Amino acid sequence: MLNLLLEPLSYEFMRNAIAISVLVGVLCPVVGSYLIVQRMAMLGDVIAHCVLPGLSISFFLGIDILIGAFGSGILGAFLIAWIRSQSRVKADAAMALTFSTFFALGVTLITVLKNKLDLDSFLFGDVLGATPHDIQRTLVITGLILLVIKLFYKELLFYTFDKTGAQAIGLPINTIYFGFMAAITLTIIASMQAVGVILVISLLVGPALTAYLLVKELHQMMMVGAMLGALSSVSGVYLSYYHNLPSGPAIVLVSSSLFLLALLFSPSQGILTRSH
Repeated sequence: MLNLLLEPLSYEFMRNAIAISVLVGVLCPVVGSYLIVQRMAMLGDVIAHCVLPGLSISFFLGIDILIGAFGSGILGAFLIAWIRSQSRVKADAAMALTFSTFFALGVTLITVLKNKLDLDSFLFGDVLGATPHDIQRTLVITGLILLVIKLFYKELLFYTFDKTGAQAIGLPINTIYFGFMAAITLTIIASMQAVGVILVISLLVGPALTAYLLVKELHQMMMVGAMLGALSSVSGVYLSYYHNLPSGPAIVLVSSSLFLLALLFSPSQGILTRSH
């Protein structure tokens, strides 16, 4: 048994993959918990697709993809908020339009600019190709977002459950909203290497939803979600190593399996365990 755990660690690419997977597995559910309790889960998916044009442009210009992807993701979030504030269009419709437009623009730019961007690894992740630079960047993003959440936890909690009350006591709700957008965008950029943009929503939402079925408080949900996310990520990498599976989808399938178990057997919320 011990040998099964230790054997993959003799390879540097596996050590890198596990390191970045744990970071992403912890970060995604913490940010995802806020998305779930605010009923904005699909926003993560929208922003994940909005980063593609920026990625394509930064790749073409030879600059750090973080810059282009972040700018593009934030622009998408601004656009959704602007459409909602200037018209009768509801949030889900604004998201659907922005999502499809940005994704189409991104794919078009990749073709027009003749980028050698590996669309497969971008869409589905390539955790086994993670470099020390990728790990370093993910570590910085994870540390930064977790620190901000810790420092402003009370304000974020108030904003999350009572926006009107938060505005009434003078909290800068627009700043908090775009802070959230920045955190989601950075989380997606950090997670692209591990699971890709198509699957990142599963890691943002899956472990946090599982935790939601197990605990009642937001801070507990974030902690349990982070543990489940790290467990899913490491398990997925090991599964991909031993069974020759694509690593991103393997991580997501483990996360979804844990959710299914919680849905059925959660002591308070489980379909099979709650008292009828």
